[in-house]
Amino acid sequence: MFSRPLPAPQAAAGLGTGPAVTPIAFVNAIVRAYDQRGRSPAEALALAQIAPAALSDPAARITAAQMERISGAAMQELDDEGLGWFSRRLPWGSYGMLARASISAPALELALRRWCRHHGLLTDDITLTLSVVDDTATLCITEQRDLGALREFCLVSVLCNIHGLACWLVDSRIPLQGAQFPFAPPPHHDVYGVLFSGPTAFGTAPAGLRFDARYLALPLRRDEHALQQMLQRALPLTVLQYRRDRLLVQRVRQALQTQPAQTHSAEALAALLHVSPRTLHRQLKDEGASLQALKDEVRKSRALELLLRTSRPIKQVAEATGFQNEKSFIRAFKGWTGTSPAEFRRAGAPLA
Repeated sequence: MFSRPLPAPQAAAGLGTGPAVTPIAFVNAIVRAYDQRGRSPAEALALAQIAPAALSDPAARITAAQMERISGAAMQELDDEGLGWFSRRLPWGSYGMLARASISAPALELALRRWCRHHGLLTDDITLTLSVVDDTATLCITEQRDLGALREFCLVSVLCNIHGLACWLVDSRIPLQGAQFPFAPPPHHDVYGVLFSGPTAFGTAPAGLRFDARYLALPLRRDEHALQQMLQRALPLTVLQYRRDRLLVQRVRQALQTQPAQTHSAEALAALLHVSPRTLHRQLKDEGASLQALKDEVRKSRALELLLRTSRPIKQVAEATGFQNEKSFIRAFKGWTGTSPAEFRRAGAPLA
């Protein structure tokens, strides 16, 4: 697997340090995989410094480093990167093979479609599909057989895996619009807020993730050399290490266009996009843009359209384009066009 089954806010330097958020239920799922093979998990548990007594405590949690250690040990001892989820093993290196088949794609969409298609060559117990409707991309899992006691662990891990891979391929955080799962909320449902950004719905089939479809057009930023390095320690791959969102300019532009009343200030806009104002300005600068320039671009386009295609009073046009008052709108409009809104409307000038 490329992403450990449960990423935590930060990887710990030592196994016992860092936030312990991974539920013991996922460790018990790995123990079941050992049971299926008639093997003992004792060595892997000791390696990860997980006390056997913790397995019987539903409230117990472990750190990300401990989860990484026991997952890696189990995958190699059982020679199964699927950790018992499927009706046949996924030998060590299976997901590396899928990555090599995807990394030559020019953009993320083709890479993910290849991944979904080739995953079916490894197992037919689940089917992965990527669909796009309007501006939303959805990655979903169709269950072809009863996954039994390992169902939650399987569905969560596979979705974390493909999301982490997608972020790694384009070297960008890909914020999720939502996630859904076909089972009832588990006792540890609070941890899904760590796993998946956006709201999580339970009792909704099929299992899946939704995100802005524009990410699919991003070019891949990884090559074979980067893949070789990643495969040397693939388990800790998470989406949380990607602070940069390579679609921030587009997200800012969309927010300004669709929610002008909620984007008057950098603080309000940053809150809407779930970033800090400082991060907002820094990332826009990294992408060769500025908030003021994007505001001017969006507001000018909207103002020109309203002035030419409607008879709304100037005051209403100012409000609709996100200005606090008519006076500031007129001043900005003159700076954009060299004329006042009223003069522009009377002249019936073509859209710029």
